Amino acid sequence: MTTTRWLFALQLVAMGAMEMSGPFWPLHLRRLGGLSPATLAWVSAVAYAGPMLMAMCTTPWWGRLGDRIGHKPMLLRALFALAATQWWIAATDSVAVVLAVRLLQGALAGFIAAAQAYGARLVTRAARGALMAQLQAATAIGSVAGAVLGGWLFDTRGFASVNVWAGAACLLCAAVAAFVLPPVAPLPAVAPSGTRARPAVLHGTVLGLLLGIVLVQAGKMMPQTFFGLYAAEVLHVSNRVTGLCYAGTALGLCAAAPFWARRFARLSHARVLAQVEWICWACVAVVAVQALATNIVLFVAARVLWGVCLAALLPVFYGLLSRETADDEQGRVLGAGNAAAKAGALLGAGAGGLALAWVPLDAMFWTVALLYALAAIGLRVIRTHSNFFQQLQTPTGIS
Repeated sequence: MTTTRWLFALQLVAMGAMEMSGPFWPLHLRRLGGLSPATLAWVSAVAYAGPMLMAMCTTPWWGRLGDRIGHKPMLLRALFALAATQWWIAATDSVAVVLAVRLLQGALAGFIAAAQAYGARLVTRAARGALMAQLQAATAIGSVAGAVLGGWLFDTRGFASVNVWAGAACLLCAAVAAFVLPPVAPLPAVAPSGTRARPAVLHGTVLGLLLGIVLVQAGKMMPQTFFGLYAAEVLHVSNRVTGLCYAGTALGLCAAAPFWARRFARLSHARVLAQVEWICWACVAVVAVQALATNIVLFVAARVLWGVCLAALLPVFYGLLSRETADDEQGRVLGAGNAAAKAGALLGAGAGGLALAWVPLDAMFWTVALLYALAAIGLRVIRTHSNFFQQLQTPTGIS
């Protein structure tokens, strides 16, 4: 088994472990505290958004540390931290402690960025887009499988058992990673020629790509705020069918990620960004189908097709970031990319919550379509105002 396949398996299991408890925090917090509906809404928001906010602040720092000391130690640190915090949550009955540990978990984790930076050192620059797509597919598969397994454990053994098994899975991943992943020595900050590698995180192209990540991730996360309600009250389907609709997006993403990675590996960066812009417009159309669909088969098909489009967005941005970054800056920039994804998720969730307060439930998917249209326009602005991409589109600059 190659190192990249081990990395794929580790990310799948680790992300699945973290998603085992994901859908159930409001239920657990309500049981712990006997909270009023308003208080429950507030503490649930902290349980979900708090780790993202902490990760936004700390992931780039962990990435820079990985650039200096190596990314395998960062992988192990993140896995041990996830295991310890999951067990801590399993052992407490205090709402305040649960929230504090969730914040600590977000601050100490950063596994995805560490895995990306570690993997980027294992493959050529041309292959980094394919690697990012594979790791994104691992995250999608793990998220679906983890939520299903967590639901079964929650029903049969309780929430503490969910966290105990999640922690055990993270500890197992750490043990496997320690033995099967070869160490990759950090690169010196000074290039062999004696000149310092360019600080990629500072130039406008990388900032534009980070903005693109924020926009597309916001579009991906926005439906999470209302999807369950929409399925029950507009589509009138059971919880099982709701789960099928939810999983359809992950299925499309997993199936299409290798195709998009192979396709974009052969194109210049400017052409990749141009095609991603058109894929955002395709997302507008697919989300509009979801808004109009009353037939559940059509709705599920649109969800799968949306996943196919999503496979060409976030993994591609990560691949471009990695390909445009010096080898000794991988952790720093990919950490910033993951922080941008967290910011996009928060923006999408906030936009969804705000829209839900003002827009009728049966029209909510139109607000998602509007967000994707704004993302497409934003990508056009990034592409036309970046000197880097303009140079690549000249006859002498096409790669």
